[in-house]
Amino acid sequence: MSEERSPAEAGQEQAPAGIDIARPSVARVYDFMLGGKDNFASDRNVAELALQIAPDAPQAARANREFLRRVVRHLAAEAGVRQFVDIGSGLPTQGNVHEIAQEVDPATRVVYVDNDPIVLVHGQALLARNDTTMVIQADIRRPEQIMDHPDLRRLIDFSQPVGLLLFGILHHLNDDEAPEGIAARLRDALPAGSFVAISHFHNPGDARPEIAAQAASAEKLFNENLGTGRWRTREEILAYFGDFELLDPGLVPLPEWRPGLADQAAQGITYHTFAGGVARKPD
Repeated sequence: MSEERSPAEAGQEQAPAGIDIARPSVARVYDFMLGGKDNFASDRNVAELALQIAPDAPQAARANREFLRRVVRHLAAEAGVRQFVDIGSGLPTQGNVHEIAQEVDPATRVVYVDNDPIVLVHGQALLARNDTTMVIQADIRRPEQIMDHPDLRRLIDFSQPVGLLLFGILHHLNDDEAPEGIAARLRDALPAGSFVAISHFHNPGDARPEIAAQAASAEKLFNENLGTGRWRTREEILAYFGDFELLDPGLVPLPEWRPGLADQAAQGITYHTFAGGVARKPD
C-alpha cells in the first residue's frame, strides 16, 4: 500500500492545474488500492472507508490487473489482435496494456481513454516517446465521441479487429445513464472479429448472502463519496456482451479466467464481487 503521510505533508499536496484534489477520484482510489502514490488525502479517505467494509479490497484490485494482463496477452499472442482501445484506463501502473501487447508485437497500437485529467497528464508523460500509443481524454458516457475521436481514428484501423477493454468502468455508470446502451454502441462500432473484455463489480445475490450484503454496503459507500459505483447481477453484466460469443470459461470471478502461474491475488470475500469475461464479435 502507499506509504503513510503526515497531516503536514497532506496539507502540502499539489496537483497539476485544473485538478481538484479535495474531490476523490475513482482512478486515484484505485491507484491507492494498488499501492500507488498518485493519490491524495481525499482519495485515501474513501479507500480507508472501503477497507473497513472489505479489508481484502486490494486483492480485488490486484486480481483486476492480473486479469487485464492475461486478457491482453491472450488477445495479442493467441488471437492476433494488434490494436487495443482501453476505456477507463486509469493511472499508469506496472503492466500497462501497451507494454504487454508490444512484448508480442512492438507495432501493436494502443489508445488509452479516461475522463480524469490527471490520468491524461501522467499518461502523456509515460508515452512521450511512443508513437504507437496515445492517451485521450473523453467520457464513456459519450461513446461516439470516443470512437470518432480524430486521434483514435488516426491510430486505430477499423477495418481490422480491435480489442476493446472495459475494465472496471461500466460499474461506474449509474442505471439512469443507460450503461447497457452505451456498451451496445461501443460494440456496434467494432469490426467483425473484434473482442470486448469486461470486468465489473458483481453482487451474487441470494446465492451468497454474506457477500451480497458486503456488496450493498460498498455500493452505498461509493455512491455517497464518489457519486458512482454499482455491484450488478450476473445477468446484468452478461447483457453488456450482447450477441458476442463468450470465450471459455465465460463470465467468472476474475482469478478464474484462465489463471496464470505468476498470479498473486489471494482468494477473499471480494473474490466473488468482481467478475469478468471476454467475447468475440461474430464474423
